[in-house]
Amino acid sequence: MNVERKKLTSEQRRTLLESPAGWLACGLGSGLAPVAQGTFGSLAALIPWWWLHRLGVPAYVAMLCIGFVIGVWACEIAGRRLRVDDHRSLVWDEFIGQWIALLPLQWLPFSWPMLAAGFVLFRLFDVSKPWPIGWVDRRVKGGFGVMIDDVIAGVFAAIVLALLGYLLAR
Repeated sequence: MNVERKKLTSEQRRTLLESPAGWLACGLGSGLAPVAQGTFGSLAALIPWWWLHRLGVPAYVAMLCIGFVIGVWACEIAGRRLRVDDHRSLVWDEFIGQWIALLPLQWLPFSWPMLAAGFVLFRLFDVSKPWPIGWVDRRVKGGFGVMIDDVIAGVFAAIVLALLGYLLAR
């Protein structure tokens, strides 16, 4: 299997949508956008995030962990069904990465600009893939590989967002 950046064929789309794992891996359909699938996945992730962020830190972190494990499973199955390790339509990793990026909003005062900053920071790290994100992306395969580079991008974005929040609060 390999990394695939081409559009899904109608057969691949059908194969992906036939299973619950495929639905989840494609971000409940957001990864089926004709362009910018990762961006659409990150935007779609904001809808459940709106409710998740109200749970408090322990429950939020628990949901991140559960979402990660389920994502590894779903992306592994979807990748096998598509015969591609990391097709661009598999965007559950963007959901988890985006939620990690927004983790500082659990303790920072909520504001729309900070939410937008968290979104942009995650997309910046996810797309540019600075070390070690790019290194991990190239070397780790399967469902875990799909998920882990976005987790790292989310951590980087969360650190920058927390620093930004700290600086703005001074």
